[in-house]
Amino acid sequence: MANEGRKDFNAMLHDSKGMPKFKTILDRKSIEKYGGDRMYFAPPIAYDTVMKQIPWGKVITVSKIREHFAKQSGADFTEPITAGSFVAIAAWASAQRDADKTPYWRTLKANGELNNKYPGGIAAQKEKLEEEGHTILQKGRKNIRYFVKEYERFLFDLDTQIHG
Repeated sequence: MANEGRKDFNAMLHDSKGMPKFKTILDRKSIEKYGGDRMYFAPPIAYDTVMKQIPWGKVITVSKIREHFAKQSGADFTEPITAGSFVAIAAWASAQRDADKTPYWRTLKANGELNNKYPGGIAAQKEKLEEEGHTILQKGRKNIRYFVKEYERFLFDLDTQIHG
């Protein structure tokens, strides 16, 4: 994102833009990739609500949140592009608040990768995760990326924890 200092991320977080909503997709490749044609769009605040439920020492991936929303809504999948944007909006909105913080650093990209679009970038997320006992691995030589070691062991199960 750009111009973070000039944006009101809390206003963006509460702007549902007509979501939640469903869309039937027709593109064969997408239908095969996502396992169906019924796509769900969750509003930004829904991501924030889920991210707030991830406890100390646990992590979640954006993919797991998307799977949770799809299952909850009866869709085949949750739209991936808005998901990434809305997770970042939730993170920046939390950084702009004095209270009711969201532990956004616990929400990872695919394969346990840290998210450079969060406030403070990779360094800040790495520091917060290490404070919670996670080991961060650096991978690559030119395109350096960071991952939570064995992140699967620390995954928070939304479906059993929230509903069960």
